[in-house]
Amino acid sequence: MVQSARTITKGGRMTAQRRRRIVWWLRGLALLAVLVYLPGLHASRSGGLVEVQRLLDHPVALIGSAVALTVVSMVIGFEFRTQWSRVGCAVLLMPLVAAGAAVVFLASLFDGGRPVDRKAAPDRPDHVLTVTDTAFSIDPVYHVELLTGTGWSARHWDLGQWDEYDPRGYFERAEWTGPHQITVTTDRTVTVYTVDQATGRPSVAQP
Repeated sequence: MVQSARTITKGGRMTAQRRRRIVWWLRGLALLAVLVYLPGLHASRSGGLVEVQRLLDHPVALIGSAVALTVVSMVIGFEFRTQWSRVGCAVLLMPLVAAGAAVVFLASLFDGGRPVDRKAAPDRPDHVLTVTDTAFSIDPVYHVELLTGTGWSARHWDLGQWDEYDPRGYFERAEWTGPHQITVTTDRTVTVYTVDQATGRPSVAQP
């Protein structure tokens, strides 16, 4: 009897050790997902690298995965004493998992938005003006950017974002109006940007 009790205790200790090991692996993966997202977050800012943003700027997938892994690690780390407690926990987690999967799926459908227009500069094919509809609904939200460079050195520069309630007016068009000049027109305003040929950075032209 004493030997049997010792065996059970030893087996229980090994199970607890294995559980702790799994918990730390899951938390390590959650931390890795956050660390992978950070360069994408930085690249999403104006002037960031296009390819880094495209590959790593996925907050729903990466941060959502980190949260899910952390929750799962907490559940695994908790020692359920009865079968009913395990069943109850599973019942509570199922709606959360389903909701999280639905959010990730919808985000993947709208990730990056819908391209509306794309124009290269008259004398610089590596300077491209883009207009993207980033809205999740039927009401458009127009995001205007300038892409400069090629390959891994390509950068994106934000010129602005307009929805139907924007006080600057309803977006109409963005176009090249000169070799180094971009004009963005709404039903209320006309904004002219000049593009620095050395850096590719656009700035509002002084009147």
